[in-house]
This record gives sequence, C-alpha cells and structure tokens, in this order.
Amino acid sequence: MPWLSTLMGVSVLGALGVTLVRNDKLAKQFTLVVSLIVLALTVAMAVQFSPNGDKFQFAETYDWIPAFGVHYGVAVDGIALVLILLSVILVPIVVLASWHDAEAGKRSVRTYFSLLLVLEAMMIGVFAATDVFLFYVFFEAMLIPMYFMIGSYGGAQRSYAAVKFLLYSLFGGLLMLVAVIALYSIAGKGTFMFSDLVGTIQDVTTQKWLFLGFFIAFAIKAPLWPFHTWLPDAAAQAPAGAAVLLVGVLDKVGTYGMLRFCLELFPDAAKFFTPLVITLSVIGIVYGAIVAIGQTDMKRLIAYTSVSHFGFIAMGVFAMTTSAGSGATLYMVNHGFSTGALFLIAGFLIYRRGSQFIADYGGVQKVAPILAGTFLVAGLSSLSLPGLSTFVSEFMVLTGTYQRYVVPAVIATVGVILAAIYILWMYQRTMNGPTAESVKSLPDLNAREKWVVAPLVALLLVFGFYPKPLLDVINPAVKDTLSSVSVTDPKPAVPVAQEGQ
Repeated sequence: MPWLSTLMGVSVLGALGVTLVRNDKLAKQFTLVVSLIVLALTVAMAVQFSPNGDKFQFAETYDWIPAFGVHYGVAVDGIALVLILLSVILVPIVVLASWHDAEAGKRSVRTYFSLLLVLEAMMIGVFAATDVFLFYVFFEAMLIPMYFMIGSYGGAQRSYAAVKFLLYSLFGGLLMLVAVIALYSIAGKGTFMFSDLVGTIQDVTTQKWLFLGFFIAFAIKAPLWPFHTWLPDAAAQAPAGAAVLLVGVLDKVGTYGMLRFCLELFPDAAKFFTPLVITLSVIGIVYGAIVAIGQTDMKRLIAYTSVSHFGFIAMGVFAMTTSAGSGATLYMVNHGFSTGALFLIAGFLIYRRGSQFIADYGGVQKVAPILAGTFLVAGLSSLSLPGLSTFVSEFMVLTGTYQRYVVPAVIATVGVILAAIYILWMYQRTMNGPTAESVKSLPDLNAREKWVVAPLVALLLVFGFYPKPLLDVINPAVKDTLSSVSVTDPKPAVPVAQEGQ
C-alpha cells in the first residue's frame, strides 16, 4: 500500500473535484469529506508504524529525473509521522471553521476550499520527502496556495501581508536551493536521496557554509528571531483558518528542517553554530513575549506568542539532548493544537464583532460563556499550564536544555512568566469586566463551532495527562537523529543511587 502517495493523491484529486462542483454548499461538504478520508487513511497508516522498526517506514522511491539523480522518495520516521498527523487533524477542523470565510468576502468559495486541499497535499509531502530536492520542491510549492489564501481572502492589508510572506519565503528558499545544489555537487554521489547524503561532507568549513544556506531558510520559515517580521502581518491578515495552518503547520517545516537536515547532514557545523542558535532562541523567547504584551490587535498578539514558542522549539532542537529534542518535537505538535484553538476562537469572536482590536471587547463571558471558557482553555495551554499538553513539551525542552546549557535554560523560564502576563491580560480585557455595549448581543458558539473547538480542547487535555503515545513514537526517532550527530546525553551531576542502596 503506497500510503503516502495515496494521502497526497486523495487531497489533490479532492481539490480538483471541488473545482468541478457547481454548488458552494456541496463544495464545502465535499471538502470536509475528503479531509476526513485523508485523516482516516493517515490514522490507519500510523497504526501500522513500528517505533522500534526501521528508521524510515512506508518508503516509496521512484526515479523522477534520472539524469540528475532526483527521485520521488517519500517515507516517514516518528518525527515526520506526528507532524503529518498534526496536519491532517487540523485540516478538517479548519474546513469546518472556515465554512463562511470565503462567503464573507464575496469571493470564490470553491477556490478557497480547493486551495485548502492542495495545501494539505503539500504539507504531507514536505514532511514525508526523503529526497532533498523533492523536499525543496514541496518547501516552495506550499507557498503558492497559502499566498492566494492570504492575498485573496485576508483582511484589509492582505496584499501587503501576502507579498511580504512570499518575498521572505522565496529569499530563504533561494538560499536553500544554492545549498542543495552545492551539497549535490560536493558530495559527488549523483543522487539527492537524504540517506545517501548523510555523512558525505567531511570538510568542516564546507559544512558551515552549507549549514547556513539551509539554516537561514528554516529560520525564516519557522520563524526564528530576527527573521520573524513577516509572521505578525501574515497571521493578522490571513483568514483564521489559513492562520491556523500557517502558524500551526507551515512554520513547523522550519523547525523540522533544522532537526532533520541541519543536524544530520552537517553535524560538525551544527555543533559549531549551536551557541549562536541557542542565543537567538533565548532572545526570541523573551522578545516575542514582551512584544506580545504590548499588542492591541488580537491576532498579532497570538502571532507574537508563536515567535516566543518557536524560540523554545529551536532551543530544544539545538540543545542536542534526547529530552530537549523529543520535547521540541512534541512542542511542534502541541503548539499546533494550542495556537490553532486560539486563532480559531479569536476568529469566531472577530467574525461576530467585526474587529480585531482588544479594546473593542469586554465582558464577553457574560453573554458567550462557552466561547469565553474555550478561549481560556486555549490561552492557558499557550502559557503551558500543568495538565495541558504544552506543559509537558515545554518542561522537557527546559530540563533537556538545562542538562547542557544552564544559563540559557534559566533565562528562557522568563518566557513562561511573561506568557502568563500576555494571555491573562488579553483574557481579562476581552472576557472580563463590564460588558461592552457592542458585544451585548454577541451569540455564543453554535453547534458547528463547538465541533471545531471540542477536538482541539480534548487533545490538549488528553496529551496533557497522557503524552506517552506520542513520545513512544518520537523518542526513538530523536535518539537516532542525535546518534548521527555523535552526541550523547550528559551524565547527571549527581550519581543515581543503585537499587537497594
């Protein structure tokens, strides 16, 4: 069973099918059904995955451009699998949440939902690619549907935000393309297959230059400070559903690329640049949180919280301990659910009131208690409250980093304190206090919106108390990745007593 090709094929064929449907309501229903089929197939594939089996499973390899050694090569390890699961879980939720988004702007409903399915295929492909050139193709191709979703269906400044998003991403992609071609030429293997390229670049200086080409592209995509400036504009102007996939999935390609390609292809360069990356990550954690506190636009505030969160993820990747690496991977998944819930509930609020500004709200919990309650749960998950899934991943990143880099780990905890300020202050200004005149008739969540929010809240709670199913898949893959970088976890400072002593 060619699982991965089937998943992408169903999404692409579904996108074509949506364009052929003449009725807008039927087009939305068809999109939802297709996305649920892709989710069901992905779950069926995941059940057959063996965490302790081969590193890459469900592999498919076909010649694509034989003259240059380019293959259509796809497979997944534990890291890629959980990120694909994140993608296919979010897509049907976004479809349901975006039911009226295109209609509100009097734009083509069928085009919007077909773009969603094309984007789903691109997201699966970029995480599954085992040919470096194929990864680059997906890395660039997924910009196209997101560009049109922002530029055609976004807010008042959508054109500016879409162009800025595209230019930043294309610049990073150009750097990576140069590095990919140089890697192919210098390695001399006549192939772009990832497994064949690992360990081929021995010269440390060459590694450093190639590392920078890949890393800058991924740092822009993530985004990591100071390459983050495109994100607040794009997330604020994008429709809520598109913002969820942008921040929840597309940005994870950056941190995934750091873990997959930067560490394994250029291990010596990764060690050399680790102090720099850790420093940028800590700055991003604190900077993103401080700037978020000062925001007056709800969606921009949520976007800046993600800048802070991506600092934690990048720090976990480059701490190069199993705990931090597994925590960073788990953080990618949990952040997608947490920030996804925040963007969607904020989107419901904005759709009702017609304003993104926090000052235009107040006392919403009195008129829409379910909306306010779910917004609080999503917010608490963003500040990593114990009992919610993000706490587990953030704790693992901090403890894993502390094993090797004590000072950065301690400074990063400031971000946890600042997170409580920006989330609780936003909640207080929008949901508590006297009910603003403009929100007195605000309706609570309807049945469709409850179906949107309920799975995300459930996942935040379930993985907050029981993250073992995800960690059982992630841990072996992270250990394998770190072994290729030739690093081992540092020994505890205090010897652990033997049993019986």
